[in-house]
Amino acid sequence: MKASLDDLLLFVTLVDEGSLTKAARKLQIPKSKVSRHLAQLEQSVGNSLLLRTTRKQSLTESGELLYQASKPHIDALYQVEEDVSGLINEPKGQLNILLPLEFFNQIMSTLISEFARIYPKITLNCAHYSGPMPGGSQQFDITFVLHESPLPESNWIAKTLLSFPQSIYASDQLDVSRIRTPQDLIKEDCILAHEHEQWLFRDGDKIQSVPVAARAVFSSPEMRLRATQRNLGLSKLPNYTCQQDCQMQRLNLSSPPMAQQLSVLYQSRDIPLKTRVFLDFFQDNIGRLDIG
Repeated sequence: MKASLDDLLLFVTLVDEGSLTKAARKLQIPKSKVSRHLAQLEQSVGNSLLLRTTRKQSLTESGELLYQASKPHIDALYQVEEDVSGLINEPKGQLNILLPLEFFNQIMSTLISEFARIYPKITLNCAHYSGPMPGGSQQFDITFVLHESPLPESNWIAKTLLSFPQSIYASDQLDVSRIRTPQDLIKEDCILAHEHEQWLFRDGDKIQSVPVAARAVFSSPEMRLRATQRNLGLSKLPNYTCQQDCQMQRLNLSSPPMAQQLSVLYQSRDIPLKTRVFLDFFQDNIGRLDIG
């Protein structure tokens, strides 16, 4: 037996509807096409499947066996079609989001909670990563990345959303009058975000890389800030981290550090509705992050 899926679909619909006319109307195809598919299916099976009179139709023994075997699978296909249509037309499903460690935790949790209330059929799964870049896991629909240099080539679609100016900070207790240029930082104890990090500075149209020495390495921005306040060394931080009374001083260097870019990565330009509505919501509220 080499029956096609179309043949089985039309056969099950014909049995459920009770007549060629009703089946053709439900499937929105000509009555002759339903009849032709039935004939093809009977030829493939090698037996008659329906006994038809002018008033009614009934299943043969072979037809009953085929109907009972095919019906659950055809119903499952219809359900899949409805589910897929729902994903296209209504935001729902699980949305997996990957965020940098300690990335505006309070503001982001508020934004995500507001989004969840607006879209109750979307289940949110948020995780965090440490280090300069996330891993290459495909399980996340959206990944937020903080970076200074251009992102490496990948199969992901990248969109830059916001820029955060940065500065070099020191404890209020430290005499920084000797530090005037980025090169002066080479002689200083510095607190880095990851091993072998080099600090980047904007020098006109060029980018200057300074190989600073690590006094300590903390992947956590909060720990770098606290260590700087306690005079463990200099750190490079976004300006929004040092508001009034932050117990740190901002160094005035001849060249400023490169700004930190916030980019969002997603897997395809043809993104699911659940992902698109989150990106739209985030972009509408992104000003709440720009506090520096």
